[in-house]
Amino acid sequence: MTQAVVDAIVVEGLAKRFETVDAVAGISFCVQRGELFGFLGPNGAGKSTTINLLTGLARPDAGSIRLGGIDCTHRPRAAQHLIGVVPDESNLYPELSGYENLTFCGALYGMARRERETRARALLDVFGLTDAAARKFGGYSKGMKRKLTIAAGIIHRPQILFLDEPTTGIDVASARQLRQLIAELHHAGTTLFLTTHYIEEAERLCERIAFIVAGRIVRIDSVARLLAPLQGRHRVRITSANGQGVLPDGLAETFPGLAFTCPEPGVLEAEAGEAVRVGAIVRWLEERGIEVLEARRLRPSLEDVFVRVTGIATEAMRQDRERAGVGR
Repeated sequence: MTQAVVDAIVVEGLAKRFETVDAVAGISFCVQRGELFGFLGPNGAGKSTTINLLTGLARPDAGSIRLGGIDCTHRPRAAQHLIGVVPDESNLYPELSGYENLTFCGALYGMARRERETRARALLDVFGLTDAAARKFGGYSKGMKRKLTIAAGIIHRPQILFLDEPTTGIDVASARQLRQLIAELHHAGTTLFLTTHYIEEAERLCERIAFIVAGRIVRIDSVARLLAPLQGRHRVRITSANGQGVLPDGLAETFPGLAFTCPEPGVLEAEAGEAVRVGAIVRWLEERGIEVLEARRLRPSLEDVFVRVTGIATEAMRQDRERAGVGR
């Protein structure tokens, strides 16, 4: 098979510059048909710009784009019938009802009236919005708006769906439901391109992940291969009521086989190539007047990989979430 047949998305040397900033700096990657591909990075890394380039909302300064085997480099809308887009902020009309928004989007994609009306009602039911179908979109909650925006993106049953930060700014229950819906679309065979700065979300949903930092892809691999180097490591996290942001004097000398860090004030982490004796560390801390609130073992996570590959502390990612006002 040729690459155009196998891969849903093929990007080579893609670049976009805004004045003095390289928002996307010559990136290349492929996404297979039916794959759930994650694009992971902090705010400002180039995730949304990449989606805008792939979906025809922006024109690249360099590079090539193929979607579903169609060259979209100089014809950005040539594959519009194959793709659906869920932007980071809703692009639906606040003065229209939920039902009217969906049928309008269906009309834009050339769906016949009966087909788009039937499909709109079905999607409202799937997303639990039937009771709000006649209400104006502007009066929806954040979670409801996100659900309807996703429904609008898939009303024409696209082969490829672009999801830009789909769970940003919504409550925990709505985010959980949206993740389930994304997983169901994946199992149904839709190719999904998901941008997020939620490391746990990417690990939970995606088959392969690209780490992007400052417009450049620094690593692409499957979740399993990304985590493989950490499988033999053992880590514990100890939280204290009166701990500082520095290691207590004598700790490293007392436990020479462990690597200690203080990722934040009141938190101590220990890592080794063999099982960590948590009790001994807790007793040592308490003997020095440090009140231990919690001690737990940590499984290897994509968060650890992200820090090692990018050098970006996960605290910066958490601050991104807090600025967005996001629940977990």
